[in-house]
Amino acid sequence: MKKQEKEICKDKKCPFHGELSVRGRHFQGYVKKIVGTRAVIVWEKFVYFPKYERYARKRSKIHAHIPSCLINEIKLNDYVEAGECRPISKITHFVVLKKIEK
Repeated sequence: MKKQEKEICKDKKCPFHGELSVRGRHFQGYVKKIVGTRAVIVWEKFVYFPKYERYARKRSKIHAHIPSCLINEIKLNDYVEAGECRPISKITHFVVLKKIEK
């Protein structure tokens, strides 16, 4: 048996093999939902309120495109990094760059 060669990514919206350039902000968070080639990424941050002298938890959420070369690696509750790119669709302005082992 011959070893199977990896398929080359033919996704135009892939930052590694396609025409998409990544610039701007980068976020790290957990994949909460996957719909087709789009992932919902969520992360928590602590915000201090001086008036009450306490911290509060706030949650942020973005939608990111999953390139076809990473679609089999990314699962629910994975810790991933997403980078900003041009608007891909009405709500998608980010692309998943890598899965982070934690």
